[in-house]
Amino acid sequence: MLETLRITEIFYSLQGETRTAGLPTVFVRLTGCPLRCQYCDTAYAFSGGEIQSLDEILAKVAAYKPRHVCVTGGEPLAQPNCIPLLQRLCDAGYAVSLETSGALDIAAVDPRVSRVVDLKTPGSHEVARNRYENIGLLTSNDQVKFVICSRADYDWAVSKLIEYRLDQRAGEVLFSPSQHELKARDLAEWIIADNLPVRLQLQLHKILWNDEPGH
Repeated sequence: MLETLRITEIFYSLQGETRTAGLPTVFVRLTGCPLRCQYCDTAYAFSGGEIQSLDEILAKVAAYKPRHVCVTGGEPLAQPNCIPLLQRLCDAGYAVSLETSGALDIAAVDPRVSRVVDLKTPGSHEVARNRYENIGLLTSNDQVKFVICSRADYDWAVSKLIEYRLDQRAGEVLFSPSQHELKARDLAEWIIADNLPVRLQLQLHKILWNDEPGH
């Protein structure tokens, strides 16, 4: 049986986030997500999309001759064939990352993939969806992301950082301000004041292109 995925878009741009921010990257955006975070900036990927075979997806990615490939959504892991896609991308020699909400099991993801696991803060309105079992699966190849909406969210994120020793489990812990809700400078000053072992993350693509399609 032909393996397929529902795809919203495949495009080439600069990675705007994570440890590879600024590097040219092909993005494979899968359709569908079981969460509804109040700050979501990719709601257009909740539905629609186009059914494509894994061979078609790999061919489109290869046409860009990339070094880095990011599989994102939506929530990519909501489609089971995301797992073989990730494996085939790794087999093709790309540096592969996966952006996931953290609500679904990451155990089956190829260990060569850098899993960027979002821990949902209370301000997201989806904090109850966090799958904390994923934390025990993290390695130094993985990254943990918090989108911070307020000082209360920051304090919550710091408590999780300490409780789960996230800076020792993952290769990177990323604190990102929610656009239009928290000033990046405020978050930066809090991180400095508390001497946190985290990386401040700004969304480079929004600074450069203001969320224009295809970026």
